[in-house]
Amino acid sequence: MAENDVQGKWALPDGWVWAAIGDMVGADGVFTDGDWVESKDQDPQGDVRLVQLADIGDGVYRNKSDRYLTSAKAAELGCKFLKPGDVLIARMPDPLGRACIFPGDPKPCVTAVDVCIVHSGNQGVDHRWLMLFINSPQIRAEIASYQSGSTRKRISRSNLARILFPVPPLPEQRRIVAEIETQFTRLDAGVAALERARANLRRYKATVLKSACEGRLVPTEAELARAEGRDYEPAGRLLARILAQRRARWEAEHPGKQYEEPNPPDTENLPELPEGWVWASLERLSWHSNYGTSQKCDYEVTEAPVLRIPNIVNGTVDLQDLKYATMPQALGRSDELAPGDLLIVRTNGSRDLIGRSALVRTEFNRPYFFASYLIRFRIIQVSDWIATIWDAPFMREWLERAAATSAGQYNISVGTLNHLPIPIPPLAEQRRIVAEVERRLSVVAALEVAVVAALARARRLRRAVLERAFEGRLVPQDPSDEPASVLLERIKAERAQREKKGDEEKQPKQMELL
Repeated sequence: MAENDVQGKWALPDGWVWAAIGDMVGADGVFTDGDWVESKDQDPQGDVRLVQLADIGDGVYRNKSDRYLTSAKAAELGCKFLKPGDVLIARMPDPLGRACIFPGDPKPCVTAVDVCIVHSGNQGVDHRWLMLFINSPQIRAEIASYQSGSTRKRISRSNLARILFPVPPLPEQRRIVAEIETQFTRLDAGVAALERARANLRRYKATVLKSACEGRLVPTEAELARAEGRDYEPAGRLLARILAQRRARWEAEHPGKQYEEPNPPDTENLPELPEGWVWASLERLSWHSNYGTSQKCDYEVTEAPVLRIPNIVNGTVDLQDLKYATMPQALGRSDELAPGDLLIVRTNGSRDLIGRSALVRTEFNRPYFFASYLIRFRIIQVSDWIATIWDAPFMREWLERAAATSAGQYNISVGTLNHLPIPIPPLAEQRRIVAEVERRLSVVAALEVAVVAALARARRLRRAVLERAFEGRLVPQDPSDEPASVLLERIKAERAQREKKGDEEKQPKQMELL
């Protein structure tokens, strides 16, 4: 057991003592790793559940896994069964060293080898207090200092056993748990309210964009023209001009080649548009499309910046995290980005990210390029309109349906995107819708920033509560509490007594063998 004046540690409140996990486990408790259960040992129809790393949350039992083995196999492997109240510690990230309380399960449960089990026993420390202190910022930092592994970090049980905890008297442990649970309950209620607010903001944004695509956000140009007794230019004429410009630009880029008219979208299953609107395919609205450069990029060179998926943020180009082409001489003028270019994420492991876009709105101060995980469409005239409605529910649903999946990756090609149907209003109506969407969504964006800031503050408050508890500043000390040193000495004595009794029971059996 560690002494109160452990070198390198700070002075503790009266009645507290420094101790390792092994010092705090009672004679009837355990401090051990889970069991080595391989895939061949598992059985989907088994009657024993295998608790895994995915089940271990940061203070929360996630109950996510769905792996089993038979009781016969568990007995053959000598598995240790979990008990309600056991502290489970994840020896691998993320985050490394997170701990939770096992609440019990309808089936008998064992756990995987990368999960450490602490059962403090009837005479040990309060298991809830131990779990909370393992999750404290101070112990998390200690765990990080002992981590090992080149690809995926981990901590061994032997290193966990070396970490010292500031142990309060047992009654104070229980007061700390009660106070933390009270404060965390309030914080959780606040976080739940913030998450509901964020979900409501997302729904409102979707409603605004849906209305924009259906011509219900502002009066249509046809309605205004009739009310004002004037003519207006329907979107069909705008589309005709775009197609003429498309042909002229394409032929200028490909002299002597035969121009092929782009196909119109399939409108058979599309909704009817307002008067004056027209459906157009993304191919008809752009004069060029291509994949980005596949050459290696890194942070060391700084000549030719290359935009990647992390640079596509909320419909805009974010230049905070840039990599640079290692062979800039291989990139040409036609590879450079320009205002009006629409960049689209073409491959990703997340369905939510596939098809996300960003519009280049301004001239860069030097040539910028884009990586092969992105597709560029060079839009004619209606780039602001397309960028505005890109995340509308109709557009997202089409993109996610069209994305192909392979080996856990979602992919979408230029050929597929060419067929994306886009509703086009008259140009004057586009401008009014874009302005109204920007007005409404700017309010949404400001509220989202406030929600994110409040959620971050809640996380900081949780850390602060644990920090104060760890340092003995969360609840008042009671001089009448039995000091923690007495508790730990009692644990040590009971453990020694049990070990002695076990040795005595072994001796007669050994004599019989003689």
